[in-house]
Amino acid sequence: MSNLSTTSDDILTCARSLIVAGGYNGFSYADIADVVGIRKASIHHHFPSKADLVRTLVARYRKEAEAGMANLERQVSDPLERLRFYLGYWEACITDASAPFCVCALLASQLPVLPEQVGVEVRAHFRALSAWLASLLERGALHGRLQLVGSPSAEAETFMATVHGAMLSARAYGDPKIFAVVTGPLLERLAARSPL
Repeated sequence: MSNLSTTSDDILTCARSLIVAGGYNGFSYADIADVVGIRKASIHHHFPSKADLVRTLVARYRKEAEAGMANLERQVSDPLERLRFYLGYWEACITDASAPFCVCALLASQLPVLPEQVGVEVRAHFRALSAWLASLLERGALHGRLQLVGSPSAEAETFMATVHGAMLSARAYGDPKIFAVVTGPLLERLAARSPL
């Protein structure tokens, strides 16, 4: 039984890297079979269709992201530091190419051509991330650690769009440092100024 889950995990890991490299339509089961070293029929055994595979991948990605956010909440009490850690996570991933792009951000750019069940999972990821950021920003403003110019939900959307845009810019320029160039000013703007 553990062999099945190992194969399933290998398939999902491979699919994730192929999506990051080329998007939803940029890979096939034959590509996964070559990388993982199994037959296409074995992939179909675990995931009858590509839509099933990618929906499962995004659902797993969402759970990992939610666990990461919960872990950050437990380990870092200051809202501004939480934002710094969140940005630092992505900056490190982009620099070492371990996760150079958010899978859901990539898939969101392809929503018009994605199967509906994949789109549902991608949208759920964005809603969960936005809700977490809005709550974090609201608490930070209430405690005087963050200064907002809009509502917490509008600021959360701006923050998400900036992070995803910074990922795209870093990729477009082939320069991981661009991520911090784009996100740094946003963090500076959100940081509440201490009274003199």
